Amino acid sequence: MTQDLHDDRPPTSLWRMAWERLRRRRLAMWSLAVITVYALLAVYGEGVYRFYRWRDQPAPYQQVHLDQAYLPPSLFRPAPVEDGRPPGLREHFRHLAHHPLGTDNLGRDVLQRTVQGVRIAFLVGIITSCIAIPIGVILGSLAGYFGGRVDDFVVWLYSTFASVPGLLFILAIAMVVGRGLTGLYLGIGLTTWVGLCRLIRGEVMKHKTRPYVLAAQTLGLGHARIMFRHILPNVFHIVIITFSLRFPAAISTEVFMSFLGLGVQGEPSWGIMIGNARLRLWQGMWWELTAVTVAIFLIVLAFNMFGDALRDALDPRLRTDAR
Repeated sequence: MTQDLHDDRPPTSLWRMAWERLRRRRLAMWSLAVITVYALLAVYGEGVYRFYRWRDQPAPYQQVHLDQAYLPPSLFRPAPVEDGRPPGLREHFRHLAHHPLGTDNLGRDVLQRTVQGVRIAFLVGIITSCIAIPIGVILGSLAGYFGGRVDDFVVWLYSTFASVPGLLFILAIAMVVGRGLTGLYLGIGLTTWVGLCRLIRGEVMKHKTRPYVLAAQTLGLGHARIMFRHILPNVFHIVIITFSLRFPAAISTEVFMSFLGLGVQGEPSWGIMIGNARLRLWQGMWWELTAVTVAIFLIVLAFNMFGDALRDALDPRLRTDAR
């Protein structure tokens, strides 16, 4: 009997191996589940926002009901007593409360406004990443590959950006562009590319001397093709890790800017909700601030834990099987 020396099994890719490592880490899977739930809530919130904007009507989370102000969290609201008779089971279910997390000072539902805060947080995280990541990847690749004056210019550029306090830079851009999401997008996106640029620059400098790059240069391939078709796929795990770690940082920055009144205008951002709720906390109205705090805590914790696990799974220097 002759033994088949050829293995017909498909080679295992880096992403498949990383996924297998992540699956063995229970905390990473729980964090991914939390992120997925938040993403679905963001999609739902965006659908509600677009639907009522298309109909040119005020959304339910913006409607004022002064007669329902300061309602505490409750699954039921008391049914009215008619003719001195106590309400029956049917009346209780007819008056199911629509405010499981209570209402604010204008009678607006805290749960609906918190979901809209998820929508705004994900918009800020995704759009600012779409601004910062291409800048960091392109400049880092150019600096690491060409070196010389190109490298000197890129190093000078990101050193200049890094020397300016990030919050002051974001404040300046927001004041120039104007209050609202546009200023936040540009401010956060144009100030958070420095760290990724440094990492990509160092990795490209390391990879450009490897045999597969030297072979591509010998074959006469262009610089752009070598950088973005050969080197970048081998360092793309850094982009994924950076995205997962900078996403909660962008959310926290948006909350802070909205709390100062320079962020979202006219929409229930988490920062605006915190700014409004803190003024009523001393009156015993704790549920709005608690809901927003728990929402921020869970999403930031989930992204940080998942980002750490993703780094361990994708970083070649940290590839150890989790037991």
